[in-house]
Amino acid sequence: MTSGSQSQQVVDVAEARPAGVDLSVDLGPVTLANPVLAASGCFASGREIDRFFDVDRLGAVIVKSLTLEPRGGLPTPRMAETPSGMLNAIGLQNPGLDRWLAEDLPWLLDAGVPTIVSIAGNTVDEFGALARALRRVRGPVAVEANISCPNVEDRDRVFACRQDTTGEAVRAVTDVLHLPVFAKLSPDVPDIVAIAEAARAAGATGVSLVNTLPGMAIDVERRRPRLAAVTGGLSGPAIRPVAVRAVHQVHRAMPLMPIIGMGGVRTVADVVELVLAGASAVAVGTATFVNPMATLDLVEGLPGWLAARGHTSVADLRGAVSS
Repeated sequence: MTSGSQSQQVVDVAEARPAGVDLSVDLGPVTLANPVLAASGCFASGREIDRFFDVDRLGAVIVKSLTLEPRGGLPTPRMAETPSGMLNAIGLQNPGLDRWLAEDLPWLLDAGVPTIVSIAGNTVDEFGALARALRRVRGPVAVEANISCPNVEDRDRVFACRQDTTGEAVRAVTDVLHLPVFAKLSPDVPDIVAIAEAARAAGATGVSLVNTLPGMAIDVERRRPRLAAVTGGLSGPAIRPVAVRAVHQVHRAMPLMPIIGMGGVRTVADVVELVLAGASAVAVGTATFVNPMATLDLVEGLPGWLAARGHTSVADLRGAVSS
């Protein structure tokens, strides 16, 4: 079933709504209390961060991408710092969907935080199997289909690098699930609008923009790559202009489609910039490694920024950049 048959879901928007400023945002049929989300891969399922603050203060948590079977990840070293960012080649390390459903999802539901389940498959069939497993599950408000991972059916290419494979992977999920589905796209393509249109045509409610950029770093003294996998994904402030561009282009082409913007967000101004470009909500990733309180700082700082400039609703700023 595609997103067109989804019924309206409303997540409690009473929290994080200061007097005079409305932080609530809509992600298609889902309403969130605020636009600040934890990005997939940098927040696990929230238990660690919950030691610092109540994760239900966030708009939602996008959990680390899950696969059918457990994955131990790639060899170390798997992370390397770069100017204004970092490279990672984790390899989708995760406990597998069944174990996550048994151990982590109940905790998230008890914590009261809206949960977006990120899934990743090497084949179209794997995406379909993940979707069928999630169809029996109650609690998550949406699914993020991480189609920016290698596609072994096509010689290790990435689903999101082509329109046809994007459509096949997304359709395998949307044909099964009643939940909203967001396709996570790679910026490493000639025309990201065309890829987003293919995802929408396959039933995606919206898109997540952007995944990491491929990059490489070399230890010049040892003359060896700094990552065991040689190349990895570049994240952090260095890629934020790329994310802003991608969000802006997709929003201009499809202004009604919800977009989760991500890529190098650290400050309230970064959040607002992506919203002005056209994002409905903004996910924070790498900044959490530097500051575990990063997402909460944004939730608490956004109302003051808006109020100081006479804005009463963050949603009113969506796509409001002057062209």
